[in-house]
Amino acid sequence: MRTEVCETFGIEFPLFAFSHCRDVVAAVTAAGGLGVLGAVAYTPERLEEELRWLDDHVGGRPYGVDVLVPGKLANVAAEAGRDEHGGAARMLAAVPKEHWDFLAHLFTKYGVPAPDLTAAGSPGGVGRQVTAEGATELIDVALAHPIRLIASALGPPPPIMVEKARAAGIAVAALVGTVEHARRQVTAGADIIVAQGGEAGGHTGEISTMVLVPEVVDAVAPLPVLAAGGIATGRQMAAAMALGAAGVWCGSVWLTTEEAETAPTVKQKMLAATSRDTVRSRSRTGKPARQLRSAWTEEWDGPDSPGALPMPLQMIVAEGAMRPIDKAAERGNEGARQLANYFVGQVVGLMNTVKPARQVVYDMIEEFADAIDRLNKITRD
Repeated sequence: MRTEVCETFGIEFPLFAFSHCRDVVAAVTAAGGLGVLGAVAYTPERLEEELRWLDDHVGGRPYGVDVLVPGKLANVAAEAGRDEHGGAARMLAAVPKEHWDFLAHLFTKYGVPAPDLTAAGSPGGVGRQVTAEGATELIDVALAHPIRLIASALGPPPPIMVEKARAAGIAVAALVGTVEHARRQVTAGADIIVAQGGEAGGHTGEISTMVLVPEVVDAVAPLPVLAAGGIATGRQMAAAMALGAAGVWCGSVWLTTEEAETAPTVKQKMLAATSRDTVRSRSRTGKPARQLRSAWTEEWDGPDSPGALPMPLQMIVAEGAMRPIDKAAERGNEGARQLANYFVGQVVGLMNTVKPARQVVYDMIEEFADAIDRLNKITRD
């Protein structure tokens, strides 16, 4: 396939795969796409380890890194980012007692053994990495490796990211949910815009992919646009490119692959889920993020909840809790199975079988070719 992004990155297919799993990133890159490692919540040391592994396994093929640098954070997180020790104790202390009490109530209600809740969040690995200072550390680690793309997952890429990426000859991508966001990203210096519709997993807006992509394509031309949100098949890929996208950015579809590190209980839930089994909720990060509907989302979004905290404080509460919940679920704890969830898009309704990531790539490209051939026959007839 020949598109602008294929030529820019030297890839066979304009298929970008976002995943927190290095094995998925390597497999998609090896299959002719471009894997992008999601580095949210990584410490610099952990990211260095993951990227060294990727360097050894991609055979010189291109890959990228995605970091989260939100423009708006809870004040305590901004201050903690300037603390030489990461402000872990400060961020833990900033979580109101009523939120710890509510979390303890959930563990009791669902019969899940509770960890030391005030230490569960491991804020040194979650909170600091979504401060400007923490994210800058990750950017420095990423740019020290032969990556070809660095992406800002939430908000415009900060000047330091753009400056350092430019100096290293690395393209900068940025995710958007509205055409106004897209214009801001262009002003900030992004080279590629990822137009992500509300169907997507993780942090999303409310505008659907079908509406958003052509709006963004027109607004940022001639910059290339990748379509994201609700794309897991070749037919959807063809539709996105018919809307003017130069390629696609997929995340959810890799969560049920053989290589994915998705918790087994959550993977089974995804395989059984329909497109109606997701919800946009603040319950895991403090910002609206699409995820599997579960007892966790229902409880935090329910009338008895103290409400989600701003990012990254809700991440400290939620991510620390989810680790013991996932472990208990694998031991057969039914309450933990009810609570367990993860970020995933509405396309989960099409994710019904476990396949190698490489096979997912090949299936998408084959179906894409069939879709294009079908359209060509229509125009010829």
